[in-house]
Amino acid sequence: PLSQVAPSELEVGPKQIQRDDAKRRVVIGFNVRNRDVETIVSEIRERIESEIRFEPGYYVTYGGSFENLQRAKDRLIIAVPVALLLIFFMLYLTFHSLRHALLIYTDIPLAAIGGVLALLLRYMPFCISAGVGFIALFGVAVLNGIVLISEFNRLRRAGGLDLNAIVLRGTTVRLRPVLMTALVASLGFLPMALSQSSGAEVQRPLATVVIGGL
Repeated sequence: PLSQVAPSELEVGPKQIQRDDAKRRVVIGFNVRNRDVETIVSEIRERIESEIRFEPGYYVTYGGSFENLQRAKDRLIIAVPVALLLIFFMLYLTFHSLRHALLIYTDIPLAAIGGVLALLLRYMPFCISAGVGFIALFGVAVLNGIVLISEFNRLRRAGGLDLNAIVLRGTTVRLRPVLMTALVASLGFLPMALSQSSGAEVQRPLATVVIGGL
């Protein structure tokens, strides 16, 4: 009988003991709705540090979506500047002019303002998919700038017009192509922006940024 080997009794305890790196681990999971993960984890960390005193050997780590967010942010810190530098380099190769490249570059902060406002209007926090949306937005905004500046240069080479006339005629001629480029991208992202299906939490921020920025 088992009683001859060891005493046995019923007790309330965990149904499973998990280990990670040779240490016992207890996972507490929850879902986040209408809030950004980083802010919630910051609040949890502050309350734990101020209200809970762990016994020696116990400590807290934050994983899941928050851990993925931290890793993705580390990548975006590198990816976004590299993308912006490549855009500027290709603009310079296209026009062989720092002035023209910088002029087109002014589209980027203006587009970013629209993307941020769109997130605010829809009460969406900044997330990784929104960061990817900003990169896509910058590309489309720069494309529209190239279309406009190219027309200005063509009119200047043709001669016979002063600067004001070049700007007025160039914007008149290129307004329709620029609007078409923006509308095609915006309408293409509209189903993603309004999506409620599985994966919508990833699609909506990206599409909102692109539509608002354009």
